Amino acid sequence: MSFFDNFDVRQIENIELLAKQVVEGFIIGLHKSPFHGFSVEFAEHRIYNVGESTKDIDWKVFARSDKMFTKKFEEETNLRCQIIIDASSSMYFPDVKDGKGLNKLQFSSLAAASVMNLLRKQRDAFGLSIFDSEVRIHTKCRSATSHYRLLLTYLDGLIKDPKRQKQTATAKSLHQLADSIHRRSLVVIFSDMFDSDERKEDLFSALQHLKYAKHEVILFHVTDKKHELDFEYENRPYLFIDMESGEEVKLQHHQVKNLYIDKVSAYKDDLRLKCLQYKIDFIEADINEGFIPVLPNHLVKRNKLKSLLCQLNYPKFLPGLLLIKARKKF
Repeated sequence: MSFFDNFDVRQIENIELLAKQVVEGFIIGLHKSPFHGFSVEFAEHRIYNVGESTKDIDWKVFARSDKMFTKKFEEETNLRCQIIIDASSSMYFPDVKDGKGLNKLQFSSLAAASVMNLLRKQRDAFGLSIFDSEVRIHTKCRSATSHYRLLLTYLDGLIKDPKRQKQTATAKSLHQLADSIHRRSLVVIFSDMFDSDERKEDLFSALQHLKYAKHEVILFHVTDKKHELDFEYENRPYLFIDMESGEEVKLQHHQVKNLYIDKVSAYKDDLRLKCLQYKIDFIEADINEGFIPVLPNHLVKRNKLKSLLCQLNYPKFLPGLLLIKARKKF
């Protein structure tokens, strides 16, 4: 059963609660919880000094020994994750009028909130970028609860303000963000990647720029697969409206179905191939299939990047010390 089978779009009023439900539902289905091994691990006890904060006092030790000790922690390398959302008008498809289901932007916003909720639980830092014809919002990565709530406010405002005829400039926006995001971040993109054929190479160049800037990238290709990729409509006349330009075309869908599917499939194959070439994770995210593709792929990439960052943070002199120790041994 899909997450959306009994989902009323009016329930998205509380995006934080929904994000928690998505994450908790996902964790229940796992054999092993991803929350083992937070970013902070216990190292040792030390004597409490008067005037220090009492939040780290080990009260169990105090109850046994009548002495105050504080718990000392060691922090692992913090992960930075920048979430990028395409907010052009095409992302407001389908036009949900009956209160059932989600459009692509609502799906992306809720998926982003779920990822942020998971990152916050793991004490990782995260930021949010929103673009259409230009970058509208761009925040630096932080892990504070106040920062999390601020980003939820941005997402909530995005959902409640559906504007027609907002153009997209994906390539220009991604180029700008690639230069402004902290090095070696995990970049998660939610976009339908719909752009004109003339700008296709610019779009591929922008994706390459993200990898050149040392980022690990996941691209969630957000679509309504039934209507946008498979072009499945009833056999009757339709008035198709371009949500970004307002251009209207009236026709029977079967007149253009084969040509449309060929064009869209060719573009998607090109996009997938370029992502493979640039070592970008390309994930199909059908809004009718729920959030199953989102959280597992995020966790896999997060763990890989975390492992890489830990390796990069080893002291440069460590190999030399090991070599000296080995020589002394022999």
